[in-house]
Amino acid sequence: ANALDLFGTVKDIITKLAVNFPEGMKWNVGYDSTEFILASMAEITETLVITFLLVVLITYVFLQDWRATLVPAVAIPVSLIGTFLFLYMFGMSINTLSMFALILVIGSVVDNAICVVESCMRLMQEERLTPFDAAVKTMQQLSGALIAATLVVVAVYLPIGFYGGMVGRIYKEFSVTMCVALLISTVVALTLSPAMCAKILREPKEPKGFFKAFNRILDRTVNKYASVAGFL
Repeated sequence: ANALDLFGTVKDIITKLAVNFPEGMKWNVGYDSTEFILASMAEITETLVITFLLVVLITYVFLQDWRATLVPAVAIPVSLIGTFLFLYMFGMSINTLSMFALILVIGSVVDNAICVVESCMRLMQEERLTPFDAAVKTMQQLSGALIAATLVVVAVYLPIGFYGGMVGRIYKEFSVTMCVALLISTVVALTLSPAMCAKILREPKEPKGFFKAFNRILDRTVNKYASVAGFL
């Protein structure tokens, strides 16, 4: 049951019954678990916003272009809002587990959009393509890979929804939330993201200052990692 609705209904009924209580008889709540639920949801909402801002910030640091950052930044709210729609259709509610799933999945729903925008920027830089042509070629190269990558991740979370008993009932919503958000993000990456790339991207400029130093350190790290991986 929805604990908040249940407690509210019980409280209303007892308040009405209290009118007929004998003189001197009063009632109070010995323990209210909904206070913890409300506090938890407030904290989770705050964490959700912070997570979104961190993901956008990190994406900007790596892409180093506000136009390019806008593409995955838009993919996040579209995927999350779309997930709420499906939760409503499935008769599920917003609770601590479904919100926790959304926090976890934020880092994943941007992956496909980032792949699309990075590929577009690379093609514009290396092959001197227009944003539109780069977006078309990107989808020709990446569509299958995006779908396959998403299905692999969904294959991890989907079985959680088939657990039995009380645990299964609780974690079913967690599983559905994760899977639906990932699938919606893939649809976004195959439709909205390339369309945005074709419209708003511009040819990448040579990085300067902080970004130049960041790229130098990143390149060294990648080269060292590649050499260690190659040795292994």
